[in-house]
Amino acid sequence: MSENTILKIENLGHSYGRYLVIRDISLAVSPGELTALIGPNGAGKTTFYNAVSGHFRPTRGRVHFDGRDITGVPAHKLVPMGLLRSFQITNIFPNLTVMENILVPLVLHHRKGFAFLSSLRRKKKLYREAEEVLDKVGILSSAYRSANELPYGDKRLVEMAIVLARNPKLVMLDEPTAGMNPEETDRMIRLIKELATRFGTTFFLTEHDMKVVFSVASMIYVLHQGVLLAQGDKEAIRANTDVREAYLGGSARD
Repeated sequence: MSENTILKIENLGHSYGRYLVIRDISLAVSPGELTALIGPNGAGKTTFYNAVSGHFRPTRGRVHFDGRDITGVPAHKLVPMGLLRSFQITNIFPNLTVMENILVPLVLHHRKGFAFLSSLRRKKKLYREAEEVLDKVGILSSAYRSANELPYGDKRLVEMAIVLARNPKLVMLDEPTAGMNPEETDRMIRLIKELATRFGTTFFLTEHDMKVVFSVASMIYVLHQGVLLAQGDKEAIRANTDVREAYLGGSARD
């Protein structure tokens, strides 16, 4: 396993009582890499994500992030370290404007107090930063709209902007295109690829849509019944008979 890694998982396992959900998972993510974890329902993807992102401590194994052992470190402490996670459902402030949604994490990133929010309009630097983040994800024109008024796809982009505002080293995306129509899905694919290539953002994603996985991921790990079944690029995953039978239904398509 290469030492040039931002995320390194060693023999990770977790059980609920006697029920072993994931076991002996080892993998690595390199800086700037687009990595995907796929697997059928019940494969253990959510448990893996929760163990890595600090939502609970795994029962065995180690998690290393950016050269530090973060095994069991709670999620709120991982955020300032640069490891952020988005969820399948939108996680935004619906009653705030899009701009205000981005200003909140910027205030936290710059370690300002919440009382500071009342004077944000006089802080041009923060507004410029917020505009830059919104421009990155393509929704700057909606900056002063209520987040609740946006179509679903744009709400997911606001969530992405909230994550990017914290200047993450690694973004864990949980089903980033869930609930999107084909046009919104294509837009998200383009955004993830652009963020990785232009800005060097490192992504680790789970996704059921194989079009998304094969379009963005340079490395794919396949989880099945709690263990890693296969790993490799999209050509290797397409060609793997075990993967086709366990997850892809006997065929792999773009």
